[in-house]
Amino acid sequence: MEKHKYTGKTKEEAINNAKIALEEMEENLIIRETEVQKGGLFKSKKVEIEVIEKREVAKEIKNYLSKLLKDLGFTVNIEVKVKEGIPTYTIYSDNDALLIGKNGKNLHALSIITSQYIKKEIGENYKFLIDVNDYKEQHEKALVRLAKKVAKEVATTKIEVKMDSMNSYERRIIHNALTNNKKVYTQSEGEEPNRYVVVKPKEEE
Repeated sequence: MEKHKYTGKTKEEAINNAKIALEEMEENLIIRETEVQKGGLFKSKKVEIEVIEKREVAKEIKNYLSKLLKDLGFTVNIEVKVKEGIPTYTIYSDNDALLIGKNGKNLHALSIITSQYIKKEIGENYKFLIDVNDYKEQHEKALVRLAKKVAKEVATTKIEVKMDSMNSYERRIIHNALTNNKKVYTQSEGEEPNRYVVVKPKEEE
């Protein structure tokens, strides 16, 4: 992954120099200020920045995943799509079940390892998603269906329901699925790693 350095009298000037040299818009660049030299009697102020193109980061993630999974003994094909501005890496392998793991634990671990590697490389968090054979997409749809089923039950019986423990990603899907429901509301309760969602009936107005 190529890192470029540019300088200017101000950070804005350095960024502008980077945009011209790389022929890219600023939103497609990751910019980190690396050095500021204060001006003196015979020396003008200078700001240095390090610039990485986001498309280079996207390539690096794919290369890292390919090498890591090959080293682990998987044969994979990785498809990259951008959804709502976020790169999604869908992995198709010779053993999807093992790669996903029980309740998605192996897939979650793979996402964390890759995120930590990229953060170390570029010096900041970079948002992307990793999926295996559309597991996350199907899992998300199943969670939404479950949330609506539980909400219907709670709205009918007026008795709250404690759902099984879930990770933060899964709990967020449940909360979002019911956020506009007029008859129930949701709360996360319990301690990590066993936090869970409680679906509760709203008081009738």
